[in-house]
Amino acid sequence: MKLKKLLNRIFGRLFIFGIAILAQVAWLLYSLYSLGDASKVVNIFLTLLSLLVVIYIINGRSKPEVKLAWIVPILVFPILGGVLFLISGGKGPKRKLARTIAQQHDRFVRLLPDSQMALEQLKEPELIGQSRYLVRQDFPLYTGTRSEYYPIGEEGFAVLIEELEKAEKFIFMEYFIIQPGQMWDTILEILVRKAKQGVDVRVLYDDVGSVGKVPYRYWRKLESMGLQAATFNPFIPFYSTVMNNRDHRKITVIDGNVAFTGGINFADEYINVIERFGHWKDNVIKLTGDGVWGLTLLFLEQWNAVRSGNEDPEQYRPTVSVQDNGAVQPYGDTPLDEEYLGENVYLNIINNAKRYVYFMTPYLIIDSEIQTALCLAAKRGVDVRIITPGIPDKKMVWDLTRSYYPELLAAGVHIYEYTPGFLHSKVCVCDDALTVVGTINLDYRSLYLHFENACLFFGGNIVKQVKADFLDTQMRSGRIRMADVEKRTRARTLIHEVYYAILRLIAPLL
Repeated sequence: MKLKKLLNRIFGRLFIFGIAILAQVAWLLYSLYSLGDASKVVNIFLTLLSLLVVIYIINGRSKPEVKLAWIVPILVFPILGGVLFLISGGKGPKRKLARTIAQQHDRFVRLLPDSQMALEQLKEPELIGQSRYLVRQDFPLYTGTRSEYYPIGEEGFAVLIEELEKAEKFIFMEYFIIQPGQMWDTILEILVRKAKQGVDVRVLYDDVGSVGKVPYRYWRKLESMGLQAATFNPFIPFYSTVMNNRDHRKITVIDGNVAFTGGINFADEYINVIERFGHWKDNVIKLTGDGVWGLTLLFLEQWNAVRSGNEDPEQYRPTVSVQDNGAVQPYGDTPLDEEYLGENVYLNIINNAKRYVYFMTPYLIIDSEIQTALCLAAKRGVDVRIITPGIPDKKMVWDLTRSYYPELLAAGVHIYEYTPGFLHSKVCVCDDALTVVGTINLDYRSLYLHFENACLFFGGNIVKQVKADFLDTQMRSGRIRMADVEKRTRARTLIHEVYYAILRLIAPLL
């Protein structure tokens, strides 16, 4: 069994991708250094080219931390740094993909409802301002929607299965990770059966997110089963130059009237069928009614861009409206602009918090703006609490997360680590007035590089449910105090200090 796993890894697509990338870098370096007598001239040329690249980066619109993370390696290692920048950091999404997504968005703007009546129900100026920001970014506020929160992945999965069985017209799914196992196999059996009954079933998954988990061109296998399927932004070694800008969204839409999102992907650890990093803490939200339209349009925008479709979305509108005591605002973030919408929503909440603001996040890799906002909120008397994992899925990222603790603790922020295992929930709740649940982590990739989605809720039972889930999770988490951080700091060697300094420098690249 161990030999089989080893062979699977050696011949798996993820391993081949890694070898291909290393080979690509090695070949470029070899080509440059094998020029013999011309090497001095080449080095001078590359140095000048590196300076030009640095000037280009400085004049770009990236965050200062991102610029610095690229400038240092390019200046220190002109060839290697430049190659890595070209492969990973120098380009956004493919122009064709960016153009088609923008075209789809422009088509869908005319289908958005007016939010004025819904905004009037919010009453408080801070809430109206928060919602109006998203409205101006083409994400309406919806009433007529029932929202339900499931604080653990397996609970949400059970409800998802029930709703999939009820599908009569269409099922849309967009996920970062798909991996065969009990969870995906159960879903796939229903999807295949529904497709045979005439239900329009579509599955969109991210290529890099699912690499090593499903076979190459897995979408073809899904289509052979009667589904419509596509992979987002496929990565091809020696051809693709963009490994960033992944589709990190998690969306299911059923018949236009029911939708699911939250933190879970389709792999067994998300519902604790298998254990990888202790107990996996995640969440799911279910929308019923008018607000589903927001997630439907997000899916169709991405699907039509990938499949070059121009179908009329009107046929997928909700046909039911459910009265509830709150409002919901589904939204998506994209690396195609410089709006940093996901970060701005969090910043608006932190800056307007009066009594408390709580976060659950698997990663805490933040820029100076969010760090300053959290510290200022705590210093002005807001109860700021953050829960991160107790068992990491990536040790280096966990070390980087912990490197932010000292400044936050010194300002009065309360930090906890989820003792039973890995916390994957992406949640913010504030002042018993609003909450955000979705796919957006407090890290550079989620905030600046990936396609993401979330729902902002105003009032209603879901705000109380998210707060209760946070407090329950906090009870099962260990509080981190300054004494704990100082003890770890005293135990560090010079090598450790250098390691942490480098981690903070390259944080935007992880």
